Amino acid sequence: MENKKVIIVGTSRNNGNTTKIAAEIANQYAVDVINLNDYQFSYYDYEGKNKGDDFYPLIKSIIEKYDTLIFATPNYWYNMSGIMKVFFDRCTDIILIEKETGKSLKGKKCGVISNSHSDEQESDFYIPFRKSAEYLGMEYIGNAHFNADKFNPKEKIELAFI
Repeated sequence: MENKKVIIVGTSRNNGNTTKIAAEIANQYAVDVINLNDYQFSYYDYEGKNKGDDFYPLIKSIIEKYDTLIFATPNYWYNMSGIMKVFFDRCTDIILIEKETGKSLKGKKCGVISNSHSDEQESDFYIPFRKSAEYLGMEYIGNAHFNADKFNPKEKIELAFI
């Protein structure tokens, strides 16, 4: 089976650094992009009252179409963006309510693209991604960090995990 990849962008600005970096990577590597801002989904709800929002169709589509999920997020207060965190929280729905959907993540690969205004990202930043991948039975294939102030889209981007 072809290893189809997608970059899932979670940021507060559609024209910000994360979106620009993800778009350039997608262009250089011929990878699809999904922007979480294009969907309406709410916070995790223990009672499942939000089943009618865009989360289920979105996650099912991602699982059906892609083998590798690359999460792109800026560093907000030493963590992933709020919308990315909500997306991860909503994965609880596919573990507890839509169990077959959740089981479909097993064996898929995931990685992370982060950016901030510094050259390096502390490894602790990636713990939620690595641990979530482990819990869901996914293979964590790596991460890359970009300094948004120094990002040059004219240069070839080297990403070993893509």
